[in-house]
Amino acid sequence: MAYVDGFVLAVPAANKEAYRKQAADAAPLFQEFGVRRHVETWGDDVPDGKVTDFKGAVKATPDEVVVFSWFEYPDRATRDAANEKIMSDPRMKAMGEAMPFDGKRMIYGGFAPILDEGEGGAMGYLDGVLVAVPDESKADYRDFSAKHAALFKEYGARRIVDAWGDDVPDGKLTDFKGAVKAEAGETVVFSWVEWPSKEVRAAAWGKMMADPRMEALKMPFDGKRVVYGGFAPIFDTGRG
Repeated sequence: MAYVDGFVLAVPAANKEAYRKQAADAAPLFQEFGVRRHVETWGDDVPDGKVTDFKGAVKATPDEVVVFSWFEYPDRATRDAANEKIMSDPRMKAMGEAMPFDGKRMIYGGFAPILDEGEGGAMGYLDGVLVAVPDESKADYRDFSAKHAALFKEYGARRIVDAWGDDVPDGKLTDFKGAVKAEAGETVVFSWVEWPSKEVRAAAWGKMMADPRMEALKMPFDGKRVVYGGFAPIFDTGRG
C-alpha cells in the first residue's frame, strides 16, 4: 500500500444499513478505478474531548454516528486518476444523489504512509487516530510511531498504519486541519490500528498503559489535540 484516501463523516444512526449497503454497492466501481482495499468502520467507543474529538470534527448531531473510512491505492497516480473517474462516472453521480448522510460535513484527504507494520488478517475492531505533527518533527514522529507499533504488535494488534498528509484540502464547513486544530507548519497524520476483536483491543490497552516502555515514549506533537476513538468494521474488501 502506497497511498491512502482517508474520510471521516457523520451518519444518522437510523441510516446504518443504508450506508453499509451503499458502500457495498459502490465497492466494485471503486475497485474498477484502482482501489485495492475499501474499509468502512462505525463509531463504537468515540469519546468526547476537551479540545478536539471525532464528533466535533464532523459537527455530528446527537442522532449521528461517526464513520472512519479509507481507500488504499498502489500509488498517488492511481488515486488521482480514480478521483477523476469518480467525479465523472454517471454511476457514481447517481449514488451521490442518494447519500444517506450530509456530504457537506464529510472530511477527506490524501495521505502518504510513513509506517505500515503488521501482516493484517481479519479485522474485528479498529482504533482510528488523527494527529497534528510539526513538519520539522516528521522524522521524530516516524521514530515514535515505529516504537509505538512494536508495542501494539506485541499486545495483539494485526496492523498499524500512519499516513502523512499529502493532499489535504481546506473545507468550507469541516476539514482534517480543523479536526485537530492544526497550526501553521503542522501536517495532519491519518492513523489506524487493526485488532482481531474489541476484547483484544481492550486487554492490550490495559497492558500498554501499565507498560513503562509506553510511558517512556515522548510524543513529538501536542497530545491534547489528538483525535481518537474505537470503531467496529461494517464493510471491508480486505487487503489486496
